[in-house]
Amino acid sequence: MLQPETEQTEPMDNQPEQIVKISTSYGDMLIKLYNETPKHRDNFIKLVKEGYYNGLLFHRVMQEFMVQGGDPDSRNAAAGARLGSGSPGYTIPAEFRKDLFHKKGALAAARQPDQVNPQKASSGSQFYIVQGKPASDDELAMMGQRMGITFTEDQMEVYRTLGGTPFLDQNYTVFGEVISGMEVIDKIAAVQTDANDRPREDIKMTITLEEE
Repeated sequence: MLQPETEQTEPMDNQPEQIVKISTSYGDMLIKLYNETPKHRDNFIKLVKEGYYNGLLFHRVMQEFMVQGGDPDSRNAAAGARLGSGSPGYTIPAEFRKDLFHKKGALAAARQPDQVNPQKASSGSQFYIVQGKPASDDELAMMGQRMGITFTEDQMEVYRTLGGTPFLDQNYTVFGEVISGMEVIDKIAAVQTDANDRPREDIKMTITLEEE
């Protein structure tokens, strides 16, 4: 697949983190995009500016796991249609960082499975927001051992209390986090879904950039 074109723009790494607003019928979420994942940040900002996400659905919703959207095929999709394969026609190289992890509210990039995507490149547009659930120290120790990673004490504390999906760490790129509207995740995650985890009633999104 084609890699996205890199635009010659002023480096944003030392600038304030860009805030985006995801508006839904269940409420609004404010999300800050991490400067530590510049490829994902810049691509997301580009798509938001284009209005790419407006009218798309949260097409995959799994309670105690995550809510997923950003498939262009979901715009005006027929009821019951299976979604999740659409993209803008390119992928983004993975930007894994040990300090950016799958706590509740994390914004991360969806991707194709390892069998067809061994480099774990991200979808050009599909993303998910973590709901997850709290994990015990024993569960975290087992996950870390199985995955070959070590959680910091701070990360373990967050996973014990706030919760998340630690089993996805270092496998999917986390590039932002919800800073307001965390309850919206819970509302969306609780809706009725079909056999493909698609909400029975469409949940459309509008994403806009928040001005500084």
